[in-house]
Amino acid sequence: MAEESSQAKGRLTTRTVAMPSDTNPAGDIFGGWVMSQMDIAAGICAGQRAQARVVTVEIDRMSFIRPVKVGDILGVYTHVHSIGRTSMQIAVEAWVRRGRIGTREKVTEGIFKFVALDENGKSTPVPAEEDLPDYVMESAGF
Repeated sequence: MAEESSQAKGRLTTRTVAMPSDTNPAGDIFGGWVMSQMDIAAGICAGQRAQARVVTVEIDRMSFIRPVKVGDILGVYTHVHSIGRTSMQIAVEAWVRRGRIGTREKVTEGIFKFVALDENGKSTPVPAEEDLPDYVMESAGF
């Protein structure tokens, strides 16, 4: 992925505190827990853009940069990376605030691919940007 900067790319989509129950024996937060938080945030972003139910179909280029520790506040930032006919790639960055108010660091990033589904669970086209209501574009930061 791109060279690290000190500024998160995208919009803050979720924020949560890493808890002791989410650790491995070394005291670091499980990577799977972090990936799950990223998938939740990416799903929110994709669902808002598709204006439909979405499902994760692929995670690409996931890079763990630093560990997450108990008590860190994990903020997940998302933006639409690309849109196909029925799918979207959502760029996701996870950042922590150490010790709740301390240093801010990027801990991981990845690209999550989603497919939009209709009410019958079949893939459905992602609406063109010009077909979305203004409030969707504004609230989602598109």
